[in-house]
Amino acid sequence: MELQLKIIGWLFVVLALVHVVFPKYFNWKEELAPLSLINRQLMYVHSFFIAFVVLLMGILCITSSYELTGTKLGRTVSLGLSIFWGVRLVFQFFGYSPKVWKGKSFETFVHIVFSIFWIYVTAVFTLTFLGNN
Repeated sequence: MELQLKIIGWLFVVLALVHVVFPKYFNWKEELAPLSLINRQLMYVHSFFIAFVVLLMGILCITSSYELTGTKLGRTVSLGLSIFWGVRLVFQFFGYSPKVWKGKSFETFVHIVFSIFWIYVTAVFTLTFLGNN
């Protein structure tokens, strides 16, 4: 399980870094222009902190995979991460409208890849929690 956690850790680091291109890729300068200043800034600030938390989760998995699997505190943290990513998986299907990806090949590919990724991450953290309980 430690290897799986390290793989997830590196994937989280990559995912966090990908957030850097979001404003340009999603054309936030024009798309968010009609919003009030506070709503525009909320998008930027929340996106930054989502990326920052994902980065920290990645660093945790890379540097502390033994502790996550071998200690009671680590398994409890893994339970929390399992719940977090399980909820994220639910939002993949119910938080976004299918209009976002249906009929669009790239967006459908991304939807499928992230659905599989959230299932994988949730399963690994759940199995880590259940490991020695």
